[in-house]
Amino acid sequence: MGFIKNLFTPGKLSKPLNLSVLKTDMHSHLIPGIDDGSDSLETSVELIRGMMELGYQKFITTPHIQGEFFQNTPHIILSGLKKVKRELKKQNIQVEIEAAAEYLIDDQFEAKYKEGELMTFGKKHLLIEFSYFNEHPRLKEFLFDLQIEGYKIILAHPERYSYWFRNFKKYEELKDRGILFQINITSLTGYYSADVKKMAEKFIDEDMVDLAGSDMHNVHYLEALEKSCSEKYLKKLVDSGKLLNSTL
Repeated sequence: MGFIKNLFTPGKLSKPLNLSVLKTDMHSHLIPGIDDGSDSLETSVELIRGMMELGYQKFITTPHIQGEFFQNTPHIILSGLKKVKRELKKQNIQVEIEAAAEYLIDDQFEAKYKEGELMTFGKKHLLIEFSYFNEHPRLKEFLFDLQIEGYKIILAHPERYSYWFRNFKKYEELKDRGILFQINITSLTGYYSADVKKMAEKFIDEDMVDLAGSDMHNVHYLEALEKSCSEKYLKKLVDSGKLLNSTL
């Protein structure tokens, strides 16, 4: 029925896209109990199984590190990763999984990068996010310092920062500085809001997207991700040839 329905639904593919074209998901919260993502090993395995069924072949999971809310450290994250790997092996699930982090640019961030303990992936790729409420007053300074240190900065879900929706130039300035953009695939379904969906589509139209991530947290995200595979804008993004997921 889903196939027939999609034939007559604007913006939908007649056949869902297999995410094996991406190969790697580089934004998720699959380590249990350390942030607002997976709450148990059982859930972590369920999410990984579900994402593998959609086509993913590799996972770079990225727990939150932000201020007083999620005070994760490399030790905490890597210890959690070992538990996930052990459970996957126990259940004979063969898939590559590694860990980095998603850093909030907040007042505590400066100390972290000066201590030199930032968790990266690929070729020193660093996943960051902004506040959903306002721009950090020292944002440009932080980004400059990170780039001087050789980090390749990836901005997570730029389509979700509503305070910039009416000031698209802010996004263009970041791209001009060499910042990579990673949109959440589920944004294309309107999962967060209609405005977020429109902004994600605009980034695709403007050829500004470098990476696509699941931002997987729980089974609701998994359901939304499956629906996203039928979005024509996802195929447009994949067909652009710009996505770097498969290189990670």
